[in-house]
Amino acid sequence: MRSLRAVLAIVSLAAATAAGAAAPMSKAPQPGYFRFMVGDFQVVAISDGTAELPMDKLLLGTTAEKVDQAAAKAFLKMPEEGSFSGFLVNTGTKVVLIDTGAGTLFAPTLGKFMANLKAAGYAPEQVDEIYITHFHPDHVGGLSTEGKANFPNAIVRADKREADYWLSKENLEKADKGSKGGFLGAQSMLEPYVKAGKFKTFEGDTDLMPGIKAVSTYGHTKGHTSYVAESKGQKIVFLGDLIHFAPVQFPDPSIAIKFDTDPKEAVAERKKIFSEAAKTGEWVAGPHLPFPAIGHLVASGKGYAFLPINYTTR
Repeated sequence: MRSLRAVLAIVSLAAATAAGAAAPMSKAPQPGYFRFMVGDFQVVAISDGTAELPMDKLLLGTTAEKVDQAAAKAFLKMPEEGSFSGFLVNTGTKVVLIDTGAGTLFAPTLGKFMANLKAAGYAPEQVDEIYITHFHPDHVGGLSTEGKANFPNAIVRADKREADYWLSKENLEKADKGSKGGFLGAQSMLEPYVKAGKFKTFEGDTDLMPGIKAVSTYGHTKGHTSYVAESKGQKIVFLGDLIHFAPVQFPDPSIAIKFDTDPKEAVAERKKIFSEAAKTGEWVAGPHLPFPAIGHLVASGKGYAFLPINYTTR
């Protein structure tokens, strides 16, 4: 009898172990949005996905060894799996997007912006205005699909300098083979809005609507623009591509990247915006910061430390 009991116990244990091991791992995606309040404005970070970037080969004014060391201190390795995000601001009367993700124009691991926008409770038809920081593919690629506007009721706005450069047929024709794709992508994404009279430009620092303004941060591209939203004395700055790799460019804002059209100008703008944000304590949001890509800056040594937003379920 004892032998039989022992055998049954072993069989039961084996069955339980097998059942546990057979439990499938979840295939559900990571949560793709995060929302919080800035005064009376609701701000939603919307993930477009992640993609690998060889920052040790892309950053300027440093060495691959130093980038690798900084990455290792942050428990990262090259190529970095970097975040790509856009943002939504609901003012209570208007729904505004800051950039739209990559669509199909960049890495195959991106293009999740639309699905995550809907998961956050917003339909594309509800978007009133779209403010583009610059016309690189990972920021405009979500505007259209096969020649049709993804946001049929939205007005798209961008700096005139940016539009004049990227939407120019002459510049497209003069561009080298490796650069033509950027022009073609921008032009195809904007075309439905241009044809419908729903693409509007502004020049330099501009108040776009109550509580939201454009701030010129030229350098990364010819018309690169950051946006500031303010409500009840609280403020958030949507940095655009003023920063790409937090472990290096926060401690040393003088480090540029090969994507910059004018690295010197881009560095100057980054230093100016970072300094102001650290002094005032305003929120900063950067599409290539680790999702949800929002936090505060504090002065640290010759640079800054980034303090990510505290998670909240409210």
